[in-house]
Amino acid sequence: MSQDQIVVTPVSGKKGRARFVDLGRSFAERLPHSVPQLRSEQMELVDPGKNPFFGHARAQLFIAERGGTPVGRISAHIDELALAMPAEQGFGPGTGNFGYFDAEDEAVAHALLDAAEGWLRDQGMTRSLGPISMSIWEEPGLLVKGQDHSPMIMMGHHPEEYRGWIESHGYAKAKALLTYELDVTSEFPPLIQRIVKSGERNDRVNVRQVDKSRWDEEVAIVLAILNDAWSNNWGFVPFTPEEVAYAGKKLKPIIHEQINMIAEVDGKPVAFMLTFPDINAVLTRVKGKLFPFGWFHLLRWLRRPDQANMRVPLMGVMKELHNSRLASQLAFMMISQIRRNAVKDFNAERGEIGWILDDNQGMVAIADAIESKVNREYWIFEKKLG
Repeated sequence: MSQDQIVVTPVSGKKGRARFVDLGRSFAERLPHSVPQLRSEQMELVDPGKNPFFGHARAQLFIAERGGTPVGRISAHIDELALAMPAEQGFGPGTGNFGYFDAEDEAVAHALLDAAEGWLRDQGMTRSLGPISMSIWEEPGLLVKGQDHSPMIMMGHHPEEYRGWIESHGYAKAKALLTYELDVTSEFPPLIQRIVKSGERNDRVNVRQVDKSRWDEEVAIVLAILNDAWSNNWGFVPFTPEEVAYAGKKLKPIIHEQINMIAEVDGKPVAFMLTFPDINAVLTRVKGKLFPFGWFHLLRWLRRPDQANMRVPLMGVMKELHNSRLASQLAFMMISQIRRNAVKDFNAERGEIGWILDDNQGMVAIADAIESKVNREYWIFEKKLG
């Protein structure tokens, strides 16, 4: 076998998944501004026995080698719930995905994409969409803008050259996802402050903090609003009950009541906004390792994040209120309370909102109104499989 020959091999089982995860970590270590993630969490995401995503999905992991040296990786996966969605919403019949894409060079990238596409074709797929690693709710998209600064919690980070390698293999942009950043130490513009104060005087409206003492009930409320609010959005795939329970367990340690809000109208929950302190700051200090002292630093930080920047990864308003003035007012009220509490209780200086679909006019208008600016852009690519 030639030393220059690229061999792409499917991997499975615990050892195969460990090689796959560790190879991705080695790529991340070389990338400026990358943040080392917890290996145990990365292992769990690709484990069919632990991640409930696999309750409605199937996947194949691949590793590329050149001369016996690992030089890249990719996943190919099919989400049955995504197949059942209308095609105009991004997924739909015949659409499979690739994800966890890392490559040493363009030749390796093309070999990996060939392998993923071949597996998808064998499974009856006619279209490849990615990178999505692996659920749309995990790390969707390839970073095409914003490599000059570190990502916040649960955001991917990729080299600039990956975009060209994917495009040169016949892929085109299907959708852009944006994140916006803002200085949370500054008050919002006067118009937004007036909108917030008007809402606070409305007896029908109540914006309250999430109550962790009844956590399961609150999670159910948030996920019910999310599944309704996002049901017509591009890329939407509903959460299953198993995923709701899994997400609730995973998110509870990073949820602080004063920066997570539920809005009620006439006593009915109709909107929510989740905010996570940027755990990547402490993961950088412990280099993504829990032992020997990572656990101590991580747990101490989680109890009381200090000088923590904040990310709003998800918000939603029930469809019955879409395109109404009340919907945007509720959003401004929630984010205004979160901003104040983040500064007061956690000494936050910077916030990030996203991702936001680039054609989501309502959310883009809200981001513009509070004078936030796009700081990162992710693309999801598509290709017809002949």
